[in-house]
Amino acid sequence: MTPQSPDAPLRVVVGVTGGIAAYKAVAVVRGFVLAGHEVQVVATEHALRFVGKPTLEAISRNIVHTDLYEAVAEVRHVAIGQRADLIVIAPATANSLAKLAHGLADDLLGNTVLASRAPVVVAPAMHTEMWDNAATIANMATLRSRGISVVGPVSGQLTGTDSGAGRMAEPDDIVAFALDVYRAREGANSSADLFGQRVLITAGGTREPLDPVRFLGNRSSGRQGVALAEAAQARGAVVTLIAANLEVPVPTGITVVTVGSASEMLSAVAGAQPQSDVLIMAAAVADYRPASVSEGKIKKDSTGPSLVLELVANPDILATSAAAAAPGQVVIGFAAETATTDAELLALGRAKLARKGCDFLVLNRVGWSEGFATDVNTITVLDRAGDRVVDADGTKLSVAHEILNLLKKTPDAR
Repeated sequence: MTPQSPDAPLRVVVGVTGGIAAYKAVAVVRGFVLAGHEVQVVATEHALRFVGKPTLEAISRNIVHTDLYEAVAEVRHVAIGQRADLIVIAPATANSLAKLAHGLADDLLGNTVLASRAPVVVAPAMHTEMWDNAATIANMATLRSRGISVVGPVSGQLTGTDSGAGRMAEPDDIVAFALDVYRAREGANSSADLFGQRVLITAGGTREPLDPVRFLGNRSSGRQGVALAEAAQARGAVVTLIAANLEVPVPTGITVVTVGSASEMLSAVAGAQPQSDVLIMAAAVADYRPASVSEGKIKKDSTGPSLVLELVANPDILATSAAAAAPGQVVIGFAAETATTDAELLALGRAKLARKGCDFLVLNRVGWSEGFATDVNTITVLDRAGDRVVDADGTKLSVAHEILNLLKKTPDAR
C-alpha cells in the first residue's frame, strides 16, 4: 500500500517502545520520510535494546531523543509534543499502552504524548495472551475513548514458534493509516464539505436468534461503517450510526442507535431516514431469519443427529429505504460479493443495483481473508446508471473518504 501524503509536510513523532517488533519501526520511520515528512524519533531505553540509535538516526535524518532530562533548558520534554502534527507509536507494547492509559509520564515518550494536541496512533504488538488480558482490554478501551486511534494488531507469526493475534501491523499499513487519521482529524482533505449535512449510516452485522443462546450472523465487524461515521464527522456532518453488534468503538460525538436483528434495523432506519440528508447502508444485513425462535435452548438430545431449520426472508432494508427516499436525499448501498473476477463482480453489482434502486452501490469482494474484520478494503462504486464511477483501495478510513466524495456528484433523477 502506498500512502498518499497531505499537501504540506508534517512533523511526525514516531515513538518506539521496547518490543521485538521495534525492528519494524525502522520501516515506519522510512515510510514517513519517503512520503516527504519530517520525522522525530522518541525511543524508550528498552527500545534501544532491540534496535540501535544510529540506525534510527540515519533513517529519520534527525537525532534520536530518549532522555527525559536532556536539554532541560530547551524544555525538550514538552517542546517535541507541542510541535508535533502527528504522533505514531510503533510498536506499542502492553506496558507502554498501560502507561498511556493512566497518563504516566516517567519517560520522554510519555511526556511527549501528554504535551501534545496532535492525533495519536498506536500500533500494538505483543503476545496473544497479553493482548487478550483483561488489563490490556481495559486499557485499550480507555485509549480509544480518549480519541487515540489504533491500527492492528493482526494475526500471524509472533516471537519464537508462537502464532496468533498480537503481531504488529505492517509498516506501510501503519503509515497509510496514520496519514488517514491526520486527514480525518484535521480536515486536511475535506474542507468541512459536509458541514451541517445529516448523515445516517448503518454498520456491523445483524444477528437472527435461533434460541436464547444461538443466532445466525455474519463476520462483519463494523469497521467500514464506523470509518464512514468518523470521516463524515470530520467533514462537518451530523452523524447518526445505527450499530448492529459492532466489534470496534465509535468516536465520541456520534449518535449511536443500537440494534440486533434485521427487523430492528429496519425500524431504526425508517425512524431516522426522514430527518437525514444522506443514508449509507454499510451494515451486513441477514437475508433470512428462522421461521420460529425457540423459547428455550435447543438441545441436541431432543433433535437427534440432525437439525433442520426453516428460514424466511427478511425485509429488504436497502430497497425499502431507496423507495422511501425524499427528493434530493442520497442513498448509498453496499454489496459484499464472493465474485472471483472483476467482470463477475460488476455483473452482480449491476443486477443488485437494478433491484435496490439506490443512487450508488459500493461493491467489494469478500472471502475467508478479505473484506470482513480487516483494516483495509478494496471497493468499486456504481452509479444509478450502472456506470463505474470510483475504484479505491487502502485503509477503511481512506476508502470512507472516497465514498463520501460521491456526495459531490449529482445522482441521476429517480
